[in-house]
Amino acid sequence: MGLTLLCVHAHPDDEASFTGGVLRRYADEGIRTVLVTCTNGEFGDAPGGVHPSDAAHDPEAVAALRAGELDEAARHLRVDRLVRLGYRDSGMMGWSQNDDPRCFWRTDVATAADRLARIIAEERPQVVVTYNENGFYGHPDHIQANRITLAALATLDDPPTLYYNAIPESVMVAYRARWLEEDRAAAEARGEEFSPEPAEYDLGTPDDLVDAAIDVAVVAGAKFDALAAHASQLADSFWMTMGRDRFVETMTTEWFVRATNPRELRGRVSDLFAGYR
Repeated sequence: MGLTLLCVHAHPDDEASFTGGVLRRYADEGIRTVLVTCTNGEFGDAPGGVHPSDAAHDPEAVAALRAGELDEAARHLRVDRLVRLGYRDSGMMGWSQNDDPRCFWRTDVATAADRLARIIAEERPQVVVTYNENGFYGHPDHIQANRITLAALATLDDPPTLYYNAIPESVMVAYRARWLEEDRAAAEARGEEFSPEPAEYDLGTPDDLVDAAIDVAVVAGAKFDALAAHASQLADSFWMTMGRDRFVETMTTEWFVRATNPRELRGRVSDLFAGYR
């Protein structure tokens, strides 16, 4: 049986943001890639930056728009199989959308895990990637993606290696500095006094806890194109504002933490399939 990478993501655009490099790199190596997207992304911004709290926001229209963007991004990343679980977006933590019984956050974990387990059983991936127990930055749908992934893998007799996406603290230092300057410039452009707000979540992982650093330089252009496909959500993101050339020069690595280690790997690896080939 050949090698397979399966990524479990919460919304359209997460696949490009967190794993665009490894999805395209391994696809180019001939490894089968499977993307599971848990929600339709109804509560992203609508065109024109219309926020979900605005009366003009149409969740179903946003979902339809993001479905097309996901299809395009998956083409750039050469995803072999895209599975939409079709749950309703839960919005950010603390939003009223969290209380909708249709949303992913309110979905029974065992039920959703059973659906995912069937996909995993069909594909038999050696490597699965999702978010950590905090959903990387506290988003309820990301947290739920972690929960259903762990529950699905617990049903398997021969579970794959599970990785969580990560950003080393040494890299986050540079990111924070860039974001601070962007926020400062935006405030000055509005004629406002700049007052930085404390970060709600610490996105950095101590460098010595990062278990995999994957070189994605050769596919950085494809990752940028996949991110650009999600224009409704990411047009003003720091990735897009840096431009394609600078992105390709600088966004050359994706990092991960091993959540399970059935192959008893030691130290940091440069291949998610270490131990399998």
